[in-house]
Amino acid sequence: MDKIQITLNINDKPCEVMVHPNDTLLEVLRDEFDLTGSKESCGEGVCGSCTVHMDGKPVRSCLTLAMEAQGTKIKTVEGLANGDDLSDLQQSFIDHGAVQCGFCTPGMLMSADALLNENPEPDEKTIRKALSGNICRCTGYAKIVEAVAHAGNPQDHCPDCKTVSKIRE
Repeated sequence: MDKIQITLNINDKPCEVMVHPNDTLLEVLRDEFDLTGSKESCGEGVCGSCTVHMDGKPVRSCLTLAMEAQGTKIKTVEGLANGDDLSDLQQSFIDHGAVQCGFCTPGMLMSADALLNENPEPDEKTIRKALSGNICRCTGYAKIVEAVAHAGNPQDHCPDCKTVSKIRE
């Protein structure tokens, strides 16, 4: 199969790449741009480990053909941080112990970021629904939900959030 040139905007950088018609967005991000934060776990769009944003919406990059992303704005987990400064969401995951093995974390972060962009103060039910397409085999999700709820909105009664508050001062 012949390769086709596509243009993407990845983490606010214009990019051109040659792809086969059957290359997935995940393959292109990992293999062509060395953006290895997104993981392939199930390869069927069930686990959410490969979640990225395409034009602001979370998508499963293992199911999205790279050609479908032509001309779109892609944001990967690497695009959440601002240089060496983690986003409030990333810092909250660390502070609340929401990271264990880390395999699901990029997808969780991307799904949570999409939610928080639409609703900066979601309730627990809304958070759980937004994360329902992301599977974690290590946790009971409590710390992940707490981290999302407290991202950018530290709580005085939460000892973990005090760490966030001190960092922000």
